[in-house]
Order: sequence, then C-alpha cells, then structure tokens
Amino acid sequence: MKERNYNSKSSQSTFRTAIRLFGQLKNQRFRLIVVSISILFYTVLNVYAPYYSARLMDSLLHATSEAISNGLPFYIGWGALGQELLTMAAIYIFMGLFYCFQGYLMASVAETLIFTLRRQISEKLHKLPLSFFDQNKPGEILSRVTSDLDKVSETLQTGLLKLISAVVTVIGSLSFMFYFSWKLSLVFLAFMVVCLLITQIVAKKNLQCATARQEELATLTGIVEEYYTGRDIIKAFNHEAESIADVENATENVRKTTQKADFLTNCVNPLIRLLVRISQVVILLFACTWVVTGKNGMTFGIAQALFQYVSLCSEPFTQASYMLNSMQSALASAKRTFDFLDGEEEIADSETHSVLKRATGKIAFKNVSFGYSPDKLLMKNISFVAERGQKIAIVGSTGAGKTTLVNLLMRFYEVNGGKITLDDIPTTSLTRKGLRQNFGMVLQDTWLFGGTIAENIAYGKPGATREEIVEAAKMAKVDYFIRTMPNGYDTVLDNDAANLSVGQRQLLTIARVFLCDPPVLILDEATSSVDTRTEAAIGKAMQKLMSGRTSFVIAHRLSTIRDADRILFMENGNIIEQGNHEELLQKDGAYAALYNSQFA
Repeated sequence: MKERNYNSKSSQSTFRTAIRLFGQLKNQRFRLIVVSISILFYTVLNVYAPYYSARLMDSLLHATSEAISNGLPFYIGWGALGQELLTMAAIYIFMGLFYCFQGYLMASVAETLIFTLRRQISEKLHKLPLSFFDQNKPGEILSRVTSDLDKVSETLQTGLLKLISAVVTVIGSLSFMFYFSWKLSLVFLAFMVVCLLITQIVAKKNLQCATARQEELATLTGIVEEYYTGRDIIKAFNHEAESIADVENATENVRKTTQKADFLTNCVNPLIRLLVRISQVVILLFACTWVVTGKNGMTFGIAQALFQYVSLCSEPFTQASYMLNSMQSALASAKRTFDFLDGEEEIADSETHSVLKRATGKIAFKNVSFGYSPDKLLMKNISFVAERGQKIAIVGSTGAGKTTLVNLLMRFYEVNGGKITLDDIPTTSLTRKGLRQNFGMVLQDTWLFGGTIAENIAYGKPGATREEIVEAAKMAKVDYFIRTMPNGYDTVLDNDAANLSVGQRQLLTIARVFLCDPPVLILDEATSSVDTRTEAAIGKAMQKLMSGRTSFVIAHRLSTIRDADRILFMENGNIIEQGNHEELLQKDGAYAALYNSQFA
C-alpha cells in the first residue's frame, strides 16, 4: 500500500479546525454558559479545599496537643472545630454535585454537536456531484460519518471538560502555592516547564499519527464494504485468499498506525507522573525541614496544604498532557469531516428557473461536449433530437459512453459545452428536482431499500394507493411472485433484498417506474436479468407504457431495439452513426457489423 505523507502545515490547519469546530457550538451558548459556571464553581471549591484544610489541620493539631498537655480526652463537639469539619464536608459534597452536573450537560452538548454535523453531512451528500461518488469508496465516506465523529464526541465529552477544568485548577492552585511559599512554587514550576516541553513534542507527533490512523481506518472500511458487497463474485472466481490478504494488509496498517498513536497518547502520562512525583518528594523534603526548624513560617497545616496543591496542580498537568494528545486525534477526525463538508458541490439551481410540471418529451442535444476532467473530453459536439413519443436506442460496446449520455440528460454531470433541452427549455434552466420528476429510470443495477415491497414500488409516488401499486406490479409481471411471499405486498425486505433473486429485484424497479407514469423513460439494460419469456411479457407492457412517451433504451441485445425510431451507435464517447434499423443496415457500417455478429 502506498505510503502517505501526513506532514503538513499542521499548526495553522489544526488551529483553524479547532476554531471551526467550536464555531459549531454557537447554537448551544446557554448550555455552554451553564457548563462554564458549573466548572467555575467546581474548580473554585476544588482549589479552595486545600487552603481551608490548612486552617482545619492546624486547628485539629492545636486541639489535640492541648488535650494531651492537659490530660483531657480529645473529642470534637459542635463548637468551632465541629463547624469547620462540617464546612469541609460540605465543600466536598458540592464539588461532587457540580462535577456530575457539568459531565451530564457536556455529554448533551457533545451529542448535539455530532447530531448537527451528521445532519450537515446528510445535506452535503445530496449536493455533491456524481463524480464525487465515482472517486470515493462508500466505506471511506461511512468512516467519516461514524468513527471520525465518534472520536470527536468522545473527546468533547471528556477531554474538553477536563482540559478547561485543568487550566483553571492550575492557575488557582499556583496562586495559593505562591501565597504559602514562593520558593517551593518555583521548584514546582521548574519541573512543570519540563513536562510542558515533553507534552508539546509528543502532541505534534501524535497529530500526524492520529491523521494516519483515521486515513488507514477509512481505507479498511472501504475494502471491507467493497468485498462484502462483492462476496459472491469473490467466491465464484476463487479469490478468497487474495481478498483475505488485502483485508489483513489493511488491518495491519491500521494496527501499526493505531499502535503508534496510542503509544504516544499513553506514554506521556507515566513520564509526566514520574516528574511530578519527583517534584513532590523534593517539595515535601524542604517543607518538612522547615516545619521542624520553624523557618519561612511553615506549619504542619501549610505543609500538607502545599502537598495537596502539588497533587492538585500536577494532576491537571498530567490530564492536560493526555487530553491534548487525545484532542489531536479528535481534531484530525474533525478536519476530515470539514474537508468532506468543504467538497465541491453541484452547480446551484438557477434562482430564476423555469417551471415544467409535465414535459411533452421533446429532447435535443446541441453540440454537447463533456469530459470527466475539462482537459480530457470524452464527448465532442454530440447532436441529435428525440421528438415526443419516439423510442431512442443507444448501442455500442462497453465503455462507449452510453450511460454517460443518459447521466448528462439527468444532470448527474454538467456538460462542458453545448446544451441539452427538454421541450426547448435548457435543462440548466430547470431545477434538478423539476427536471428529474419528468423522468423514470430503470437501471441494470437494481436498488431496493429496507422496507415493504409496497413501499419500494411506491418510492417514486409515496401517496399511491394499494390499488395503484398492485396495478403497476401486474403490468411489470411481478404481482404473482409477490403474492407468494409470506406477507404479500407487506413483506419486509432487508436493505440488500437478499431474499429476492436478481430478476425479481429488477421487476420491482420496473413496477416502480410503471407507477410513476413519467413522460420520459430511461431503460438501461432494464430486462438484462430476466428470462426470455418474462422479457417478452415485459416487452409488451413496455410498448404500452412507452406509447406517447419519449424513451431512451440502452441495450446490448439488438433484437430488442429493432423497432426504435432512432438508433444512436456510440464509440469512444461519440455518436458515429444514427438512424433507424433499416437505414443503418443499408449503410453497412459499425451498427450493421455488430448486428450481423449477433445474428450470424
């Protein structure tokens, strides 16, 4: 597998991604304000607790010493000492409440953000040109919608909360440490500077590894999705070993990149903790020495408070270093999501668009040129006219451009030159929805969704009655086998319709078009998966359906299109011959050669 270069303009790109990600939270300002207030109260109590404990410990020590010196039993009553202990308990109780509350709210904020991003992705998918789906595997797109956004959600729920709390805690703790002893505070800061340098180095490397991991994971998802879809072909051609090897290679790449990313994320914690523990030992040695010698105003209560502040301050440092590395993964995932959302969209519909509720069916290609890239044109100066009610057959070898011609008609792609008109109106002057509602398509590759058979037939006409659905099924010669299903028209299909044969699936898509009753039909090898007898029966129904309608028929079997009003013979993306069956046979050109080869 080709090695990718993940080096980048990383800092600027990461900063922009972070700003954009937090910009998505603008509609949750109230929740964020409440979370911020909760974090503030929690942190203030968390930082104040050791300060208050210094006073409490000195009070306890004084009361204990006094009781021992006077030979009296030591007890805690409802006086000042008892009230101080209750106050300490109340501080810890409120800390717990604020911590739970902010965690609950932040989970809500994170999931709402992910819901917003998934909705934006869903809307984006409908605006992307067909070329985008030609260039990207379904599994890679799914990876951005699932694993990438899950990583963002996980980090927001835990990492961001801890990071904000850590920053505030460190600032507060250091303030109290300097209040008690600026000398020991400087010792602690020296250790923390080393910790920050280590974190910065590791975080930079971790961003590259996290990006690599998400890319490799997307590749693996794409391969698995592709091989799962083509499992029958893989088995038929005995390619199980090769497909397993491909999956294993992709899995191994994921393992390697994940191992690096996880190691960098997790290795920094023990190292930071080690340095923190050393700083605690050094500070404790100095503090205890000063307590014994009475220097620098150090008391037992202050010494233990300083020790608490070192722990309180160092733990956020440790968490911050861990979460900064974790956030690199989240930002890498967010960047992939934003790259997807920034993808080039279809040309927007004209604001002053024409309205064509039901076309008569006259279609014209006028000097149309098209290429998947502007510098490499596939079609040049394509021109022909399909009059209302005519049957236009498109023939040619595989890859000649037959399906591309139809895709241009439907505006799945935009032409590079010339124009296509429907009822003398340029298709670019119509909205895509307005244009496509005049067409009915039956493709060689069938598509059925998870739902009942009746719902699948009524996909193009959601408000259809059961009688209309049944009538369409009868016309498509599919009613009989539907009634043999366990629940008839209410039988639920899974998203692969695995409980139907390929031919049955195609019959259902034909019934779907019968029900739509469009003025223009597009049949791309529509009967390629049905037997000859069924094809003949459907052919009669098709003749009735095509009566008075313009129809485009892509076919390899020339016997099915001999009655076409116009036959377009395509080669290398261009129409090299056109006319009816008799005219093309008389020319004795490419069409005649293909026809004679089929019926020799």
